[in-house]
Amino acid sequence: MSSAEKIVVVGDGESAEIAYEYFTHDSPHQVVAFSAEAAYLKKTELFGLPVIPFEEIESRYDPREFRAHVAISSTFLNRLRARLFRETKKKGYQCVSYVSSHAFVWRNVQLGENCFIFENNVLQHQVTVGDNVVLWSGNHLGHRTRIGNHVFASSHVVISGYCEIGDYTFMGVNSSVGDNLRVAQDDVIGAGAVVVKNTEPRRVYVGNPAKALEKDSFDTFKVPEILRS
Repeated sequence: MSSAEKIVVVGDGESAEIAYEYFTHDSPHQVVAFSAEAAYLKKTELFGLPVIPFEEIESRYDPREFRAHVAISSTFLNRLRARLFRETKKKGYQCVSYVSSHAFVWRNVQLGENCFIFENNVLQHQVTVGDNVVLWSGNHLGHRTRIGNHVFASSHVVISGYCEIGDYTFMGVNSSVGDNLRVAQDDVIGAGAVVVKNTEPRRVYVGNPAKALEKDSFDTFKVPEILRS
């Protein structure tokens, strides 16, 4: 695979527009089209490029010649982005990750497919990031921390060394996690929350020290039943 690829962005909302901006002005890649599922298609053009039904992308943009990037926010606790990522992979596409030229990513960091790493992120020695992860601007990932798949970290999140962040987790602005801790799958870590012990799955944590609320994270993010498995 060459260093520069022509890519189709899956999505046509704000996240897709941001992806276009960053890929165009801070990467070797060229966005050639956008795509949305036919039932939600509301426009035919964006930035002078076609917006085509997701159901048709492989017939218009051969996966052997083009790559893709799924640009969806944390909707339904990252389940919508995860579903479209899987469906894009089933169509045969390799999904390109974006890493800002203004991020610090140490040489032995492992990064999965379809990640979006904004400016001023710090990824230290031996950090591992799974597939389909969004790290908004200004986060710190300490040495040997492992980030699962389909995670969304808002701005200025601090994750200390030797931590593990479970799949689908959402981390709010200015939240932090102490050394050697595990944040379980499907958790919501609220803005400003300070995690000082391991968490339980599918919970919402707030405060300093962070404590679980009674509410379920799926209910908080209004995850439809069809996406809860």
